Amino acid sequence: MNLLLVAPLLVPLAGGVLALLVRRPAAERAVGVGSALALLAVAVALFTVALEQGYATSQMGEWPVPYGITLVLDRLAATMLLVTAVLAVAVTLNSLGGADTRGRHFHALVQFQLLGVNGAFLTGDLFNLFVFFEVLLIASYALLMHGARPERTVATVHVMVLNLLGSTLFLVAVGCIYSAAGSLNLADLAERAAALPADREGLWRAGAWLLVVVFALKAALLPLGFWLPSAYAAADGTVAALFAILTKVGVVAILRTGTLLFGDVGLEPVVLALAIATLALGAIGMMAARRLAQLAAYAVVLSVGTLLIAVGLSTQASVAAAVYYLMQGTVATAGLFLIAERVGLLRGASADRLVPAGEIRGRLALPLAFLVTAIAIAGLPPFGGFIAKIALLDAAADAGRAAWVFPVVLLTTLAAIVALARAGSLLFWKSASGVGRDEPPGRVAGATAAGLGIGTLVLAASPLVFYAGAAMDHAHATAAQLLDPAAYVRAVHAGDPTREEP
Repeated sequence: MNLLLVAPLLVPLAGGVLALLVRRPAAERAVGVGSALALLAVAVALFTVALEQGYATSQMGEWPVPYGITLVLDRLAATMLLVTAVLAVAVTLNSLGGADTRGRHFHALVQFQLLGVNGAFLTGDLFNLFVFFEVLLIASYALLMHGARPERTVATVHVMVLNLLGSTLFLVAVGCIYSAAGSLNLADLAERAAALPADREGLWRAGAWLLVVVFALKAALLPLGFWLPSAYAAADGTVAALFAILTKVGVVAILRTGTLLFGDVGLEPVVLALAIATLALGAIGMMAARRLAQLAAYAVVLSVGTLLIAVGLSTQASVAAAVYYLMQGTVATAGLFLIAERVGLLRGASADRLVPAGEIRGRLALPLAFLVTAIAIAGLPPFGGFIAKIALLDAAADAGRAAWVFPVVLLTTLAAIVALARAGSLLFWKSASGVGRDEPPGRVAGATAAGLGIGTLVLAASPLVFYAGAAMDHAHATAAQLLDPAAYVRAVHAGDPTREEP
């Protein structure tokens, strides 16, 4: 068993359990911050392994493939683990300003959320993907309720009902695929799919389409994504920032299974059409938003649409653009949620509503952070979103889809620029009579914590500016790896003398 590969699961599991056992808030905070930093160190180490080796695998309990629990690290998984760890550090630091005191067991729930997310990125088995989905969903329900406001209760009920339906469909899909192929291990399925009997192809396709529906629900792809804006806008800002990674779990699942298992099922045209509609919805929602948190929620929808357009094009160039955009879009939207939370605390009764209010004096760092985040989300130079969108447009032209992709990407980018510019103008430029609320007594730590959290995410985007060439090379290498299922199969079976041919 590769202990380093298991560490992204063991670290948040141990941190979550320990955070539940300690009694003092200071100790719980220490556990939360320590676990997040340890997870970041592990993610950096695994990212280095993926760059050097391409793949790393672990069979839990030394069971042979396909019977054991398989963990697989490749470039995509390593990238997502690193993004998740950076997000965990930012959210945990930001929570030290008081967000973690608004409900019970905040740091434990964050760690369990990270356990589910990391497991979903690493697992090499469909049933274990279901298990990790359930772990992250259970934690997300409790975190969505954090702060116990009525609107959060309503949002949690909606999310729970939809995801319970999604979990049921997931089990049905797993049953169909197992009945068709006799396995749930991804590498084993990739081999068996090529030799399915004709009488089982219908069952295989049914399972494939059901899985895509489930993953589309997790990713908030239209018409299954209407739950996201209200849920994310209602959540505590710190929690919503952590939730920025959850839709990416669904996107990665679609990308992983589409390239590894379902390349001949015909998913791409459907995903592309729905992604274009999702992108349009995100832009319209950003234009119509009345609160900064609501605008950030629709920015998540916008990022999902952009990513899945790249996935739907299904070329190496488009997948590379998606990988590049994944790194940028996740941290940028998370940063906007943290900024919305901070703005709401400083503007008194106006909160984060997009209306003129008292001026926020002496806080130049906050509008600067908003400007950087807005540029990143809109996809303007010099940040990675611009490079990713240019790469996406090039890929669409090469794939003969320019007539569909160019107008929607360019128009939604313009809409995002207008929406973000309007929000920045109303929040930081125009002001009503009077000034904004001063820092409450004893809450100076809140400004420091918010600065650490937001600053972490702003700094995380800087490598995509200063090392854009290296980042794009990594994205292309990741795309090439994803589009080579045989290499994945060989990596999983490497060194397994008990392998049985299907």
